[in-house]
Order: sequence, then C-alpha cells, then structure tokens
Amino acid sequence: MPSILLAVLVMGLVTLACRAAPFILFMKRKPPAALDFLQRYIPPMIMTILVLNGLKGIRFDRAPFGLSEIAAALLVALFQLWKRNVLLSIGAGTALYMLLIRLF
Repeated sequence: MPSILLAVLVMGLVTLACRAAPFILFMKRKPPAALDFLQRYIPPMIMTILVLNGLKGIRFDRAPFGLSEIAAALLVALFQLWKRNVLLSIGAGTALYMLLIRLF
C-alpha cells in the first residue's frame, strides 16, 4: 500500500511540474516563435483528428446512413458558433446522438 501512495505522490508532483514549467520558464522572457506557433495550431489540429476519428466508422450503405453522427456533429458546430460554450456544445451533441441512436 505505501508503494501505491508513493507512486501517486510522484505522479502528482510530475504533473504539477509539467504544468508549472512554462510559467516558470517564460516568466521574464517571451516564449520562442515555435512555441507560439504550436500554441496556436495544435489544439485545432487535435480537434480535427478527434472529429475525423469519431466519424470514420459511419456506415452510409445501410439505414440510418450516418444520420445520428452527422446530426450530432452539426448540432455541436452550430452550438459552438452560436454560444461559444464547449461544454454546452458537446453536451447537446452527445444528448442528440444518444437520442437518435435509440430511435433508429
């Protein structure tokens, strides 16, 4: 049991150090241009990969022809454009998807 607690403590400290490192390293100087580039473009790239991965299994050759997935993705996009609230967008899309897969 003490080894598990020690492992959890070490993992927590490593996580804290990883999250605090950018603030400590760039407290008094400007981050390099490469880091600014990564900060700007990595999140949309990761979201694109996640969306494509989620939609890759759509079966267009049998009913309901991907209706649930496409409708939920469109609802997430519309809610995000309208409200700009990630939690609301994902929650609404998930709820619609769950409803549609139960109906069809």
